Amino acid sequence: MSTVPTLNGQVIGQAHYATRALLERATAPLGVTFTQLVALNALAQGPVEAAHLTQRVTSTLKVDEPTVHQLIAHLVDAGLATVERPSSPAGEEPLVALTDTGHAAQRGVVAAVADLSARLYADIPTDEASTAARVLTLVTHRANAELAAIPV
Repeated sequence: MSTVPTLNGQVIGQAHYATRALLERATAPLGVTFTQLVALNALAQGPVEAAHLTQRVTSTLKVDEPTVHQLIAHLVDAGLATVERPSSPAGEEPLVALTDTGHAAQRGVVAAVADLSARLYADIPTDEASTAARVLTLVTHRANAELAAIPV
C-alpha cells in the first residue's frame, strides 16, 4: 500500500533538485549553467538595468549581489550579454542586454524547458497542476516574506 507524501520542504526540494538536474543536463550542450539561464531568461524581453537584473537574480536564486555581478561578468566574457554604459554619468544605470549568441542560447533554454515540462507534467490533470502551482506560489510568498523579515 502506497502512502500519500506530506507536502513539506523536503518533497518540494526533491522535486526542485531532480528537475534542476535534468534541466542542467539538457542545457549543458548550450554551455549555459543554471544560474546563467536564470539571467538569460530575465534578459529575454530586452535590455535591463543592471540593478534590476541584480535584484531579480538575487531574489530568485537567493544569492548575494557580488555573485550576480560575477554572473553578469561571466555572461559578458562568454559573449552571451553586453553591458551598455550610459553616455552621461548622471546616475543612469548601465543596461545589460543579450547578444545574438545570448538570444540563441536563451531560445535553446526555452526549448529544453518546454521539452522537459512536456515529459514531466504530461499526464498530470490540469486541476491538480493548477492546485499545485497555487500552493507552491503561496509557500514561496510566505518563505520570501519570512526571509525579508530576518535582519541582515
